[in-house]
Amino acid sequence: MRRAAACFCLALASLLGLPAAAREPRYTVLRVDTRSQPLALYWDDERGRPFHRFKTLDAWLRARGQRLRLAMNAGMFEPDYSPVGLFVADGRERAPLNLRDGDGNFYLKPNGVFLLDRDGKPRVIEASRYPGFADGARLATQSGPLLVAGGRIHPALDPQSRSRHRRNGVGVKGDEVIWAVSDDKVSLYEFARYFREELGCQDALYLDGTLSSLYAPQLKRADRRGKLGPILAVTEPLE
Repeated sequence: MRRAAACFCLALASLLGLPAAAREPRYTVLRVDTRSQPLALYWDDERGRPFHRFKTLDAWLRARGQRLRLAMNAGMFEPDYSPVGLFVADGRERAPLNLRDGDGNFYLKPNGVFLLDRDGKPRVIEASRYPGFADGARLATQSGPLLVAGGRIHPALDPQSRSRHRRNGVGVKGDEVIWAVSDDKVSLYEFARYFREELGCQDALYLDGTLSSLYAPQLKRADRRGKLGPILAVTEPLE
């Protein structure tokens, strides 16, 4: 466990031992240093079959000399499990930027894009700014809403909202990418505040809710809450 913590700077944020009505929501947080840990996005295999589950992706990787080290669902998807918005993997755009208006969290403007730019630097930006970063982007996934932008919480998020779900998102702090999954049901506003005030992220993007899933063997996590679309992952060579 010590090796895993050193390798990925894992942090499990939990408050235990308090009455259920009094304690703060619990989160699981993973920190990935992009200077040393390779991030990748996955959706389907070479035959166009969505991976759906971490186990399936891990088996596919193992057949190619790699294995799954960490993974999390990486954005919203259509009924056929294709991304609702932008999807770039290995420098190749497979789904275009979506700036249309619509209903639901994805379309709560401003929405955003998590990406690794041509220099490998992680960024969370407003979706409308993506064309300025498209040239050379190594990976990118679009979702919404943009929880925090420049240290400001999305103006449409209601501190009094009663809409509470398990949620997951991604934030950026220098070269560090911070994944967070709520282990309790939280509002979008609470989730945004957690990224800004507890994790110190000036920019953070909501990825999804209800289905929010994490694969982290070091934490004995291999969630199976349903079939997934895009997946954000850290891989490593088979020993």
